[in-house]
Amino acid sequence: MSFDPATLHRLATLARIDLPADHLAALGTEMTSILALIDQLQAIDTTGIAPLSHPLSVIGDMHLRLRADEATADNLRDTCFTNAPQTENGLFLVPKVIE
Repeated sequence: MSFDPATLHRLATLARIDLPADHLAALGTEMTSILALIDQLQAIDTTGIAPLSHPLSVIGDMHLRLRADEATADNLRDTCFTNAPQTENGLFLVPKVIE
């Protein structure tokens, strides 16, 4: 896909970017090369390949320490309020900032 200056100017206007006219040609070339790279990546056949949990896990025997996503405290709300200077009805009380 190729970008003409009118399309780039419209995209810059929609993104609210002030784009000088002398930068349009270089930006068009960069955008075209980026989309060509994306097309190359999409052309790769990835069927049967499991996603990685970490990119370095394929290099060596890397054991990731993952924990279960579960609450560790029974009464988490009370634990949070123990360090608060002032609380009331389950809310933090803060000084008034705007008068």
